[in-house]
Amino acid sequence: MCGILGLIATPWQQSAQAALATITPRGPDEQRLFVERDACFGNTRLAVIDPSGGHQPMRSSDGRYVLVHNGEIYNFRELRGELEALGYAFATRSDTEVLLHGYAAWGAKLPERLDGMFAFAVWDIRERVLFAARDRLGVKPFFYSSRSGFAFASTLAPFFALREFPRRLDYEALRDYLAFQACIAPHTFLTDVLQLPPACRLEWRAPDGGVEISRYWEIPRPAGPLPEREPLLERVDAALRESVRRQLVADVPLGAFLSGGIDSSLMVRYMAEAGARPLETFTLAFAEQDFDETAHARAVAEAFGCRHHVLEAPAIDGPAFAASIRTLDQPMADPAYPMTNALAKLTRSHVTVAISGDGGDELFAGYARFADEAGRHPARVGQDAARRLVDVGLLPGALLRRTLHGRELLHYRRVEVGPWSGGRKSLGRYLAPEALARSRPEATLALWRELAGGMDTASLMRADLWTYLSENCLAKTDRASMAHGLEVRVPMLGNPVLETVLGLPAAVHYDAGGGKALLRELARRHLPAAAWKREKHGFSVPLRGLFNGPWREAAESVLARCESLAPFLEASAVRALWNSARTGRGSRRLAYTFVVLLLWLERCRLEY
Repeated sequence: MCGILGLIATPWQQSAQAALATITPRGPDEQRLFVERDACFGNTRLAVIDPSGGHQPMRSSDGRYVLVHNGEIYNFRELRGELEALGYAFATRSDTEVLLHGYAAWGAKLPERLDGMFAFAVWDIRERVLFAARDRLGVKPFFYSSRSGFAFASTLAPFFALREFPRRLDYEALRDYLAFQACIAPHTFLTDVLQLPPACRLEWRAPDGGVEISRYWEIPRPAGPLPEREPLLERVDAALRESVRRQLVADVPLGAFLSGGIDSSLMVRYMAEAGARPLETFTLAFAEQDFDETAHARAVAEAFGCRHHVLEAPAIDGPAFAASIRTLDQPMADPAYPMTNALAKLTRSHVTVAISGDGGDELFAGYARFADEAGRHPARVGQDAARRLVDVGLLPGALLRRTLHGRELLHYRRVEVGPWSGGRKSLGRYLAPEALARSRPEATLALWRELAGGMDTASLMRADLWTYLSENCLAKTDRASMAHGLEVRVPMLGNPVLETVLGLPAAVHYDAGGGKALLRELARRHLPAAAWKREKHGFSVPLRGLFNGPWREAAESVLARCESLAPFLEASAVRALWNSARTGRGSRRLAYTFVVLLLWLERCRLEY
């Protein structure tokens, strides 16, 4: 696990050390730069596999290739065996060297062979071609710019350290952030920087500066009849077991986040079965009883003989809240981020690697919204006519929601603000006219709508994988954990699980008890009742109480400076939203989204 950086034929080579320093927390064990002619590659290393070897940037023995890598390749031992059979000799025990030789052997087809979370880049010194790839679901990030030469990094932060690199705001990224609380790849908050989308590979050729991007993996579409229940459960059980087993490889202390819910509890069960010793587990204890899950987590830990740690959730006051937001490389408004950041910091004092249950809800239909299909909301008499009257201003915008049906209603429900001309979710209410036009509101959440298609359950589940899961859940965990040099692995998203589950008909995930039927059945077989005999409990945050208590001063301080920090916003509308959210009438999630944006802009000033 590392931070990576590359600058090829750019005017910013002299800023390489400063840029690399911005991602030092991602790799606190070692920091190195490699320079060859006009190419510079950097790495900040968190040494997890082969700590004494595996140094980066890594150069091939013939001198042709240089590679930097962020992440872990879980099937690297099997791939190493294949490469040795082809005649490649290894000088280390690292997965990084497997990537280096793997690219020499298989070229652009290498990513298709990988089971892991990764973002890596290989520079072909002889041909002056850069190749890069990102894992299937975007667990690890990759940002790049081809504005002048080619630059890439693990996060957006290094680009702010490149002297005179343009800081122009990408209004389409702003649009999706306000709608969805996160940027959606390929956009970033900087116009001149893009994200490589999940499951994509990239090739840049120095002679012509052209960038070619292609997908090496597609999300499988459900196919075939409903499988028999018992054999299916056995296959899913085996896939989860195998994915956890693969992800236990480490030469440093390893543990697991344990909330007491079925996802993280199943991960702990499979870890125990695989012989992880000592099995360290970590739970965050909240003072508020409605949010505390320590009793459930303790029951699971005791059942599997874990060395359990209950970490007291720190009181995150206004300054601590603002400080946590300022660790973000770009705005992300998941209210759980400050607590996730705190959990990662406390966990890192005990272990270097933590296993997480992330991905269970997305792969196994854990959200109620997946069952809310477009077909459940047919058009009613008069709705379309009323919609036209709202659009031309002859009916008040407050009636907009009542005029929506089918796919447009689901789109409306999925976002906080969008392309509607009236009503409380109108993006135009909060953006100045010029900013609104530049944001292209009609393209709000375009990728999600493309993936969702007809918005049946199977399509809605697919749509979340490369939007909500990759850009919110996984980005939140990556930024929070790597801010403290903690590697977090997600076995639910390992290849054995993806290949077993994603092609299944959506109906397999539902029974009389609702969604997540497969995991609930495995939980009943493998876990103590405390883990499954209770209501689903998300990682919730009491925003209204925080808005009226410890976060109020910090939030209102930046809201008061909205005009200077964000002249593209309608400041009066933003402050009115904040006041209504504090009293429980307005959207607390959207109010939080604006506060996070302003706190981030206070540190990272942009050009508008």
